[in-house]
Amino acid sequence: QVQLVESGGGLVQPGESLRLSCAASGFTFSRYALSWYRQAPGKERELVATITSAGGRTNYADSMKGRFTIGRDNAKKTVYLQMYSLKPEDTAVYYCKASNGPYNYWGQGTQVTVSS
Repeated sequence: QVQLVESGGGLVQPGESLRLSCAASGFTFSRYALSWYRQAPGKERELVATITSAGGRTNYADSMKGRFTIGRDNAKKTVYLQMYSLKPEDTAVYYCKASNGPYNYWGQGTQVTVSS
């Protein structure tokens, strides 16, 4: 059974940091590219960052460059999203996604709220 389970979300103040984790099971993790997406209330889901299967390349949405870092640990079957200098507009549900050709798996999401 394929599972992606996000954790690490919560309520933080503007300027603070947060690290999200997504633990995978049920598929060959190392063969999949991993991505983080987010969806704010009333908005479409948007791509945050992607990391290739071997971890050699990363890609970020322009608004996250320099503030967010994606990483993966294939031995632990986990992908991370380190977020710095959080802003209220970063408030959203954050989802991880695993992709390999026609195969795409999603987690259930974790809420991140940035508010003073």
